[in-house]
Amino acid sequence: MSPPLRTPRLELVPMTLGIVDAVMRGRREDAERLVGARMPVRWPNRELIERAFTASLEAIAADPDVRLWGDRVMILRPTDAEPRVVGSVVFHGLPGDDGTAEIAYGVEEASQGLGYATEAVQASLDWALGHERVRAVQAATFAWHRPSIRVIEKVGMVLVGTREHETMGELRVYEKRVR
Repeated sequence: MSPPLRTPRLELVPMTLGIVDAVMRGRREDAERLVGARMPVRWPNRELIERAFTASLEAIAADPDVRLWGDRVMILRPTDAEPRVVGSVVFHGLPGDDGTAEIAYGVEEASQGLGYATEAVQASLDWALGHERVRAVQAATFAWHRPSIRVIEKVGMVLVGTREHETMGELRVYEKRVR
């Protein structure tokens, strides 16, 4: 397992099968113990699980090194309060044969708009692009999702195309390549 990534305000702790199991089964105390921080009041919940984990627990357990590659929990560790989970950054598994990885992220509602997503995505992007097998990292979002687009643009990703979401329409695809 890779070590945590650190930013000026966050510690990005690698997601483990134990953490995923606790979150997907709604075992809040176990999840908090495993990440070493308080979970947001509304987490874990069905919406979080459906958005954050595109594979079943069984599929993740069958190959966690592939399914959880690069996935991290965003933990804010203030000096004057207890550590708390503010979000996560996930990749959609190992990079493909073409060297492309896909990143996604989410920040809990009370912590949005404070720059945590930008900080965490930048650190995770740098980490991924430092891997020999990674040539590019992509992120996809809807044209109407302005906060997500701002994060993507701030970390230097550029629009490279579109693709269709199975139920919600067109997604914009952004990318950053190895220099």
